[in-house]
Amino acid sequence: MKRSTLGSLLLASTDPARLRAWYVTALEPESDTDVNGYGVLKFGEFFLFIDSRDDVADKNPEPGRVILNFDVDDAQAVAARMERAGVTWLAELEDRDGSFFATAIDPDGNYVQIIQLSEEHRKAM
Repeated sequence: MKRSTLGSLLLASTDPARLRAWYVTALEPESDTDVNGYGVLKFGEFFLFIDSRDDVADKNPEPGRVILNFDVDDAQAVAARMERAGVTWLAELEDRDGSFFATAIDPDGNYVQIIQLSEEHRKAM
């Protein structure tokens, strides 16, 4: 029996165009397409769907509940690009024993981490 795989996530927003533009600018997805009314951003093998919904607030009231983690090759370059996109930082980029971490807040108040793991930390996983 084939095991389950997590392949996508739906981010609902009251302003999906603004949210989508932020993710495209800040994180440069592999592709940015429209599929059946959804904005679909591809990051590696993972798809981020962005859509509107009537049952969500303008800002996420509990952003720590789900944190989107983006594995990046150059955290300093990504953080700089996020700065140019007007990011608000929850935690600025820091070196943790050779691995780099930063937590941004997207326009809807969701937490978005960029992570550049060192080879040592990758091997430990």
